[in-house]
Amino acid sequence: MKQKIRVALIHKKSYNYFQPNHHDRTTYDFFVTALKRDPNLEVMYFPAGNVFDASKLKGKYDIVLLTSNRTDGTPNDLIGAKNLEIPIISRTGDPHYYKSAEPSTAAGENIPIDYNITQKNFDTNWKIDYYFGVIPKSYFYKYYPKEFKYKEIIFGLEPELYQNLKPYNERVKDKILNTGVMGNKSMKSRIANKLLNQFSGWQFYKLRTICNELPYVHHAAMKDGKYPFVGSFPEYLSQFRAAIAACTFYPVQKYWEIPAAGCLTFMEMTEKNDGSYLGFKDGETSIFMNEKNYKKKFTEFLNDPDNKKWQEIACAGREHVMSNLTNDKAVESLVKLMRSLI
Repeated sequence: MKQKIRVALIHKKSYNYFQPNHHDRTTYDFFVTALKRDPNLEVMYFPAGNVFDASKLKGKYDIVLLTSNRTDGTPNDLIGAKNLEIPIISRTGDPHYYKSAEPSTAAGENIPIDYNITQKNFDTNWKIDYYFGVIPKSYFYKYYPKEFKYKEIIFGLEPELYQNLKPYNERVKDKILNTGVMGNKSMKSRIANKLLNQFSGWQFYKLRTICNELPYVHHAAMKDGKYPFVGSFPEYLSQFRAAIAACTFYPVQKYWEIPAAGCLTFMEMTEKNDGSYLGFKDGETSIFMNEKNYKKKFTEFLNDPDNKKWQEIACAGREHVMSNLTNDKAVESLVKLMRSLI
């Protein structure tokens, strides 16, 4: 048996995604729950403030792991990082903020980020050897220098949360579920965002937003940090036979959460969002759509919701996720990356 990899995971004490009452558990589930149960790893957690003295790690650990290259999750300053002689790996935030300061509204909630520190600053100060994340390589390298190293690792899904859900045939079949943040469609807002911030909700979630104009699309969004339903998100997803996963620039968590819940997943798949790396197949494990054909795709399902092919696609999509896109698979991929560096 190979020797365990000694991992020093550094994070801010205040990191909102590590707080027990935070609504989004995907980051915690990966960095804590999943990493701890992997037999290849020996993980020590170092909660910190704005400054962390990394010199004390030298000779004691094989890898330094950062939850994010953003100051809400990672200390602003890592003293002695450049002299560690230990590989440093970091999950990346949105690559389009590599050079520019991230606006306070970007994350959709109040989080303690030092917006004067860009991702480029982090790389310079921390000597990061390798990045990883759920974002496609094409989007990462659109903003990061080509010599940087990046690996696609699809994390966030805990299979046990997607068990014992409502059977497909007992679900709502005359509505298609749409969840998550929406863009502001007003012309005033769109003009302002185009001038000030091209990464607005409208830019990111245009198709998701316009889907809500359809009478047969049911939208559920968070309000004041809470879901508008009782129970877990997987339980809510499983109330519907079909649901929407749409994002303009790259796939997001919903692309694997929705099929994991056994839903027929209508996925925005285009050259722009480059989601092929997820491994889904149109008409086999999901239904691909875009801004030109989404209505046609929806009506094909709604006109014949009891057709067995829809359930077969939903089941195949769930199987694909459970076999390839779970946290355990993500940790397996991360372990391979770690071993290649030490």
